[in-house]
Amino acid sequence: MARTAVVTGGMSGIGAAAAQRLRADGVTVLTLDISPDADLVADVTDPDRMRSAAAAAGAVDILVNSAGIVGPNAPLWKIAIDEWERVFAVNVRGTLVACQAFVPGMIDRGWGRIVNLASMAGKDGNPNMSPYSASKAAVIALTKSLGKELATTGVLANAVAPAVIETPMNADTSPEALAHMTGLIPMRRVGRADEVAELIAWLCSEKVSFSTGAVYDISGGRATY
Repeated sequence: MARTAVVTGGMSGIGAAAAQRLRADGVTVLTLDISPDADLVADVTDPDRMRSAAAAAGAVDILVNSAGIVGPNAPLWKIAIDEWERVFAVNVRGTLVACQAFVPGMIDRGWGRIVNLASMAGKDGNPNMSPYSASKAAVIALTKSLGKELATTGVLANAVAPAVIETPMNADTSPEALAHMTGLIPMRRVGRADEVAELIAWLCSEKVSFSTGAVYDISGGRATY
């Protein structure tokens, strides 16, 4: 059966890789991004724009929430409140708003797959990245709750927690922070977006049927629990 997916943040990084990989599986993919080149142009933090995007998309079976920002690299006590709130707006509110826009239709049709992009930072807490780490911990908890709420509907919701991945989002991350995160990876390298996309594609497929509210690490060995 032909499926349709919406990938937020789908114009770059892990989102773009996920969109490409899903298309290879025969899925019709609509990218949703603030980029004017996206199939659906919307800010994930804006409920009205997201509801309009959902109406324009029609029946959507798969939602990949990949839109996200890293935010400031600084000790917690030096972070401006508006910087903290911006990270939570995109990473947490954006995931919430996207789910609220697209999940009801999945429930009505009795089938759906949701994959939320979390991070190993949400488990470990990266130094000098407290807004990002805390926001990704929130995404993990949100996904666990959502998975339980949807458990009997035919809609599965899972999260992916990558270690540091070579993407444009990390271009502004300080070299010291990147070196610290890479040093924690036993494979001694950063991950690639296409590697994460493989896991996302599996979680979006018919092959997954008894997993929901789970967190899948993809960390080059960093995750040890």
